[in-house]
Amino acid sequence: MKRVSVPVLRRLPVYHHFLTELRKSGMERVSSTVVAKQFGFDPIKVRKDLSLTGAVGKPKIGFEINELLEKIEEFLGWGNPNEVVLVGCGALGSALMGYEGFARRGWEVLVGFDIDEAIIGTKIHGKIVMPMEKLPDLCRRIHVDIGIITVPAGVAQEVADFMIDGGIRGIWNFSPTSIKVPEGIVLQQENLLASLTILHKKIQIEKHKVRTGKVLT
Repeated sequence: MKRVSVPVLRRLPVYHHFLTELRKSGMERVSSTVVAKQFGFDPIKVRKDLSLTGAVGKPKIGFEINELLEKIEEFLGWGNPNEVVLVGCGALGSALMGYEGFARRGWEVLVGFDIDEAIIGTKIHGKIVMPMEKLPDLCRRIHVDIGIITVPAGVAQEVADFMIDGGIRGIWNFSPTSIKVPEGIVLQQENLLASLTILHKKIQIEKHKVRTGKVLT
């Protein structure tokens, strides 16, 4: 397995979306310079990113778009079926369970878990909601590698420990708190409030530039 930086893994899906739109418009080939210009990136960076997928472009001709899309999808593992479980079937959890973008890329939220008796046994977007105590055994039986946490901060660590006990190897944590995992477990932390705060700060900076022509430091 190639070691790939997180920024590259974030950029490749962005390239994929742009290339898909180009294909829809009837284009068959594209250069790394065109892709770089679309996003304001250095063309050399884009060429390096795309080369990691195994795609080969030709001088003055560029990349064949269909092949490039296939290489990106293969590199990102989108062509392989991947099942995940989710704990916390409230508003955010329910939304993730119904997000169609996962299925289009080979991911499926197989089942949701919760402690709320009112929703246990019901279905959300066609996915059954099961009681928490069944999580470890089910994950071990079907060899699920990834768990999504969308529970309140106070119980996030307990849920993470429960997942790890069931053999989960990677955790996508949406709870507004940090959790600790042992070595060998991969943790991806999402902080929605932090992202919104960053967006707000960037807007302030842009407004300041418009008003004064100066950049905030």
